[in-house]
Amino acid sequence: MEVVIVKDAKAGGELIADGIADLLRRKPDALLGVATGSTPLPIYDALTAKVAAGSVDASRARIAQLDEYVGLPAGHPESYRSTVLRQVVEPLGLSQDAFMGPDGSAEDVLAACEAYDRALTAAGGVDLQILGIGTDGHIGFNEPCSSLASRTRIKTLTEQTRVDNARFFDDDIDQVPHHVITQGIGTILEARHLVLLATGEGKAEAVAQTVEGPVAALVPASALQLHPHATVVVDEAAASKLKLADYFRHTFANKPAWQGI
Repeated sequence: MEVVIVKDAKAGGELIADGIADLLRRKPDALLGVATGSTPLPIYDALTAKVAAGSVDASRARIAQLDEYVGLPAGHPESYRSTVLRQVVEPLGLSQDAFMGPDGSAEDVLAACEAYDRALTAAGGVDLQILGIGTDGHIGFNEPCSSLASRTRIKTLTEQTRVDNARFFDDDIDQVPHHVITQGIGTILEARHLVLLATGEGKAEAVAQTVEGPVAALVPASALQLHPHATVVVDEAAASKLKLADYFRHTFANKPAWQGI
């Protein structure tokens, strides 16, 4: 696992967008796995700016969704499908044909989960998966004690996660669904490159446990330690509890430029 400590969220977004741009130059039709929430927005903003400036061509890129609420009506503005279309697909100038995600409004949710797992495989697999991390160490909606071998499935949200997400629903927790479809940890680990962005002091403990703690279902993000190409990008605040922070700074400062992230 590579840990990169950056000045702030904007610098983290720029760094990851550079990595995505390099990928798209090598593989123009790359399948990009995207996360929602406020943390990855600097990535999408930086990538959109690169496309607008003509420094990278994203016209053949494909976008895959990480998770989705269960039970929100089609087109609900806070469904993750709507969010991804609004924040990623449309700004990059892509059509909805470039987008794939699980059907959270399906009558048979279990079948929808299995269908999405198969669709990711049929699409050739995710080339680069963007991840955020919860204060409890969750990735996607794989809450603590999720199986490290789990596949795309339905999950019940913890009360804390619903409280955290209420800000997207007019601060009304009663509007936040209790269930989601999420790629499982086993599914996530099949992506060729995992890139986790974490910012703010509130994520510091989860980052430290993910990077320097044991691999444990209690901290789902710690499964990234098992991946051959995982990159954790953190700002100074999120890095504040890392024991090896100075080492991580040294290794990145002396990394050959051609390696990228």
